[in-house]
Amino acid sequence: MTDSVHAPFSTLADNPEVAAVRRKVRQVLAEHTSPERLADHDEEEKYDAELYRELANAGLIRLETELHGRGPAHQSQVTVLEELGAGATSVGVSIVVQYMGVELLHRFADDPQRASYLAPLLDGDVRMSFALSEPEGGTDVARAMSTRARREEDGTWVIDGRKKWIGGASTADFLIVLARTAEIERSSIDGITMFIVPRSTPGITTTPIDTMGIRALEQADIVFDNVRVPADLVLGEEHRGFRQVLATLNGERLNGAAVALGIARGALETAVEYAGRREAFGRPVGAFQALQHELVDAAVAVESARLLLHNAARTSDEAEGGAVETLSAMAKLAASRAGTVTTDIGMRVMGGWGFLRQLPMQRYFRDARLYTFAPLTDEMIRNYIGEKHLGLPRSY
Repeated sequence: MTDSVHAPFSTLADNPEVAAVRRKVRQVLAEHTSPERLADHDEEEKYDAELYRELANAGLIRLETELHGRGPAHQSQVTVLEELGAGATSVGVSIVVQYMGVELLHRFADDPQRASYLAPLLDGDVRMSFALSEPEGGTDVARAMSTRARREEDGTWVIDGRKKWIGGASTADFLIVLARTAEIERSSIDGITMFIVPRSTPGITTTPIDTMGIRALEQADIVFDNVRVPADLVLGEEHRGFRQVLATLNGERLNGAAVALGIARGALETAVEYAGRREAFGRPVGAFQALQHELVDAAVAVESARLLLHNAARTSDEAEGGAVETLSAMAKLAASRAGTVTTDIGMRVMGGWGFLRQLPMQRYFRDARLYTFAPLTDEMIRNYIGEKHLGLPRSY
């Protein structure tokens, strides 16, 4: 990956701390990835655990987070994830999940849980997976949640149910699982509890799902069959687990936006490089005005999304509240659009070469579609912004 397209803008947006993080990520990627390696992992649907280990060794999972004290810094996280999105996209998506685990554990874990789960997660010695989505529940997963946990007389919880679309579940060391623990009216988000569940616990079965994009990180179905979890692995407050998750969604929106932005940037760099060397009618195709204008529009979308994202991340590090969440929602929407628009333009710029599986454009095109619906659909993001930012009546 080169700096030819984005260097003036990213340099202006980065403060010294963010610039140092960006240099560190690029150094790890330069030493441990290549276009061929990225293509091979995508084709073989194989997670690059070695790259994850190197990123962890460089302190890029921990970043500024302290076991007791300072929590995650959003500006640093989004910088890591943008760089990964531009190349090692599937590893970036997996680290979005790890960063969510870091935030949940940092906010809600007790001291023994921090020592047993947060500390090794920060060091990169373990990986976690977040088990929320279910076959019958999408955006309304709390209302539709059918996974149940019942408490036995000795305090042990027993989990039964199914989860779907769970990234990295087959190879994770532990899961953070949400299950209904109290029967409250279906419109309520209460009555759901978070559990830390070691992946080796008897009764857990994972089945990989064959997906179009993010192929180097498996998505899985999970079945919980009489899975016994000790009482000391309840994470946070009983029956309020979904509220606790909602408290961390600001960071997940930012981090998803960062990967989408990285995909857009990677696609733009690839398309510009191609347009500069591919000739037709005796000159580079990048000299044709219609094509050039499309690439300019893509560049404006990428840089607009980057500036909005870093403004939202900086604001999130400095304050909390509705305005922060609205900025993060806008950043996610802008980055999602940048990803889909730029990869579409890139495919058309490259024509048949964009279809070639050895080249990255088709992978960017496939991968970008994830963030039109994760961690929340663009339509629901628009609903949120309409209500919270524009003051319009609630539309759902």
